[in-house]
Amino acid sequence: MTDQAIALDAPAVRRQRPWVILLRATWGQTRTKVGVVIVLALVAVAGVGPFFAPYAPDAPVQRAHGEYALPFEPPSSAALLGTDNIGRDVLSRFLWGGRSVLALAALSTLLGAVLGIAVGLLAAYSRGLLDEVVMRTMDVVLAFPQLVFALVLVATVGPSLALMVFAVGITTMPRVARVTRGAALEVVERDYVRAAEGIGVPRRRILFGEILPNITSPLVVEVTLRLTFNIAVIAALSFLGFGLQPPAADWGLMVNENRQGLLVGQPWGVVMPVLAIGLLTIGTSLIGDGFSRAAIGIEGGRGRT
Repeated sequence: MTDQAIALDAPAVRRQRPWVILLRATWGQTRTKVGVVIVLALVAVAGVGPFFAPYAPDAPVQRAHGEYALPFEPPSSAALLGTDNIGRDVLSRFLWGGRSVLALAALSTLLGAVLGIAVGLLAAYSRGLLDEVVMRTMDVVLAFPQLVFALVLVATVGPSLALMVFAVGITTMPRVARVTRGAALEVVERDYVRAAEGIGVPRRRILFGEILPNITSPLVVEVTLRLTFNIAVIAALSFLGFGLQPPAADWGLMVNENRQGLLVGQPWGVVMPVLAIGLLTIGTSLIGDGFSRAAIGIEGGRGRT
């Protein structure tokens, strides 16, 4: 290959480094593939499951001869996983109930990631008084346990899906901001950032065009980790009655509604959503761990070159 061809290929390689190399290295991890399979399976259940549900989520089970099923009936031909606390089909409510958990966790994580990245970049690039004020404010928010903060906010204003997303997103923000700032502090001192400042590149382009692409590895790891925790927080809020309200179908709400079923021999209204939430957190954790191991491998390879 000629020197000219190498020179032409070099920019393309550099453009790929922020995310293509990381994704390829991550996909090479067995744990990542397992996590992706688990998450995609549960997303498929939540996405297309309602089309295969035998009943509407709030409809009672009706037997062939017209009678309605009783609460906490065991599995039967009319209800494959039995009935819930008021005689509704457990399988149908399970198939309908995953959308809310996935959507709310994803939205709150996205909100926290966007705000946290913006705050962390601004603090790392500005330094000085602004850095201190911003990060100390993040420390104050971080001092409150995530679930407690969300509970206080939602309990004060009242149950609201938008408020729940906001509460979880705000408590996600400082954690992402700290990681962003720590990763960006090294990058802001590099020559290409100084060169961009020297030729008058606007601050916004420096932050999001020069610094952000070079700290994607730790950010992806942190965001996947936050998503794992937010799934559990959203499910816990629904379990405590601060999420979707009855008769809506929601995995966290199903656990709360069907607790008594554990005592009368009809556990499926609790077992199915708990199993799904557990597998979902395991899947996202495996993906995050895959990103983390890949990022460490990439950084180690750079250190040896």
